[in-house]
Amino acid sequence: PTSIYAINKRDQEEMVLAIGAAYDIPTVALRYFNVYGPRQALSNPYTGVAAIFSSCYLNGNRPVIFEDGLQSRDFVHVCDIARANVLALESDAAPGHAINIGTGRPTSILRIAQMLLEHLHPDRAKDPDLQPEVVGRFRAGDIRHCYADISLARRLLGFEPSVPFERGIVELVEWVRTQSAEDRTALAIRELASRRLV
Repeated sequence: PTSIYAINKRDQEEMVLAIGAAYDIPTVALRYFNVYGPRQALSNPYTGVAAIFSSCYLNGNRPVIFEDGLQSRDFVHVCDIARANVLALESDAAPGHAINIGTGRPTSILRIAQMLLEHLHPDRAKDPDLQPEVVGRFRAGDIRHCYADISLARRLLGFEPSVPFERGIVELVEWVRTQSAEDRTALAIRELASRRLV
């Protein structure tokens, strides 16, 4: 792990699996990748880029993208996450395992920003005032590409992602249009800078 966040995730996973083994409690650690979908916390600048970018666009602001925007993540719809949890609860093969829950498909951060802009503001999709600001700086602890190997989820849970990203984004945008949100991106970036993490 290259960040405190990642170390915490790993440590919690190992503790839960160790306790499960020690006390014979059927325990599964599900590793969610970049979850998105309706009812995300749009005003929380740490909730994930789909929500953060949506909040920016709702407020008429440009989203900030670190690096060059071509870094990729695995965006998995909240419905697939909910289904994976049910499958894990019902599986006799899952206990004792850490299982990746994602789609196995990378999507660039720049692409998600562009898709959200096109769907939220189709009439302003080329407006320079709304184009993502690609800053070229790196955040400490970030990795370039992160997407799931879901072969264990397929084998132990019978899990297969069912919501294609293109459909999931449309659903997210339909919900976002009914919301209001405070764009706290600038505050989050100032906090990162004050801690010398960017």
